[in-house]
Amino acid sequence: MFKRIDHVELVTDRPERIEAFYTDVLGFRVKARDRIETSSRGAPMNLAYLELGGSVVEIISYEGAAYESTSAAPAAAAERRGWRMIALEVENMQRAIDHLRGKGVAVAWGPRVRESYARAEIRDPDGNPIELREWFR
Repeated sequence: MFKRIDHVELVTDRPERIEAFYTDVLGFRVKARDRIETSSRGAPMNLAYLELGGSVVEIISYEGAAYESTSAAPAAAAERRGWRMIALEVENMQRAIDHLRGKGVAVAWGPRVRESYARAEIRDPDGNPIELREWFR
């Protein structure tokens, strides 16, 4: 009945910067774009679907929505910006970290190595956490 997670939604007020990070730094590709002229939030909504290895992140931005730096909520809509966390599986943790540092991305913490995996965390330009995970199989 249920097959897989289709996508994860990410709400931002800086879609160009976020899209560049996910495509140029993390290697996602643009799968599709859409625009909804009248969204349920009352403002036009722009969508970009970014794909990596069968996983999709949907970047959502509302035109004219100003986000307050303290509440992270757009003034035009009662919508929370960001997500709790996503995790990207990496083939080799050290190579991934070296690549990210070469692109100017700091590692927030880690890597922490356990018996069956290594974990580290970075942040996207909006400050959303992204876990990196290497599984030892």
